[in-house]
Amino acid sequence: MGLIVCQHCGRWIDEVETEKVTVLYGCCQEESCRNGIRQGDADDE
Repeated sequence: MGLIVCQHCGRWIDEVETEKVTVLYGCCQEESCRNGIRQGDADDE
């Protein structure tokens, strides 16, 4: 079983069937993640 995790916020997106435990990274549908802004980055500006 594998997991798809958002590369920006770490949120679980989906599960996929794999032969071994795997973590894949993608981008969730949160607007801040789609724009490439991770949580906490806005505080640094």
